[in-house]
Amino acid sequence: MYNACMKIIELNEVDSTHSYLKNYIASNGFTEPLCVTTTNQTQGVGSRGNSWIGKKGNLFFSFALKQKSLPQDLPLQSASIYFSYVLKKTLEQLGSNVWLKWPNDFYVENKKIGGTITSANKELFFCGIGLNLLSVEEAYGSLDVELSPQIILNNYFLELERVISWKQIFSEFKIDFQKSKFYKSTVNSEKVSLNNAILNDDGSISLGNTKVFSLR
Repeated sequence: MYNACMKIIELNEVDSTHSYLKNYIASNGFTEPLCVTTTNQTQGVGSRGNSWIGKKGNLFFSFALKQKSLPQDLPLQSASIYFSYVLKKTLEQLGSNVWLKWPNDFYVENKKIGGTITSANKELFFCGIGLNLLSVEEAYGSLDVELSPQIILNNYFLELERVISWKQIFSEFKIDFQKSKFYKSTVNSEKVSLNNAILNDDGSISLGNTKVFSLR
C-alpha cells in the first residue's frame, strides 16, 4: 500500500521514468507530488548523460515535488545528496548496510548498486533513482536485504514527508563521506580521487583550490 502523500504511476516497462514523468507533467500539468515507477527500464538517464539500464526486476523511479516543499535550508545544488541520503536512511531502517558515496551513488560494501539524478525548473524539483534489487553483473552489486519496491517507496516517501532539515541530513552524511575518500568521482569529465577532498557544509567538496558541487 503506497503512502497517500505521493501519487504513484506504475508502469510495466518504460524507456525512462524521468523522461516519462516530465512529459506527463508537460501534458497534464502538476497538481500533486507525483512518482513514476517501473521494474523494467530500457533507456534510463544517468548522471553526465550516461544511461542506467538495469536488469528487469530492479527498481527505477522518478518523482516531482514543488521546490517550496523542500527544507528551507537545503542548498539546491546538493539536492541529489539530500534525496539520496534520505533513501539511504530508509533502507538502513529496513535492515540494509547501504552507504552513500559522494555525491549520489549507493554502495553496498565496495560495489555500486544505484544512483540518483536531479533537475529543476522554476517551480518543480525532479529526482530520479535507480536501485539494483537483483544482481546485474560482476562490476555492480545489489541491495543486501530482500525488499519489495512497494515497501521501499512507501517508506521512502513517508521519510521525505517529514521534511528533515539539511543540517540534520548533512551531519549524518559527513560520517558516510569518510568512506568516499577511498574512491574516485568524476569531476570535469575526469575520474579524481576523493582521498584529499574536504566536504563543505553546503555539500560541495574542495579539491585543492577547486570547489565542486554535485550538480546531479
